[in-house]
Amino acid sequence: MAELKTKPTDQNVEAFLNQVEDEKKRADSFAILELFKQVSGEKAQMWGTSIVGFGSYHYKYSSGQEGDWPLTGFSPRKQNLTLYIMRGFDQFDTLLAKLGKFKTGKGCLYIKKIEDVDQEVLKEMVRLSIEHMRITYPG
Repeated sequence: MAELKTKPTDQNVEAFLNQVEDEKKRADSFAILELFKQVSGEKAQMWGTSIVGFGSYHYKYSSGQEGDWPLTGFSPRKQNLTLYIMRGFDQFDTLLAKLGKFKTGKGCLYIKKIEDVDQEVLKEMVRLSIEHMRITYPG
């Protein structure tokens, strides 16, 4: 079974974010960093080379594959700011309707800039996602 490559590292989060070339995306990344710190109550940590994660959980699938992953996090990708909402979006119809301009993937929320979304709605989504993950993966 292949080993998961994305693991916590000792890389400095602020140093990583300061390397974001686009000035607006860099500023938005620092704003998201503060938002996620506030909501999660967790210290930011680099996961792999490009994910800023908060907290962690251990998963084990019926296939036997297991590993650790952040409870939530984000990554300043070239095209978008990618926010990891680990519980997915099935229960978030009402919140998504109020969020603003975004796209979603399975557990990813893609935004162009922080002003495109209602930050209070985003905080609530992150909070509910973390709460769900802590219940689903206790310990």
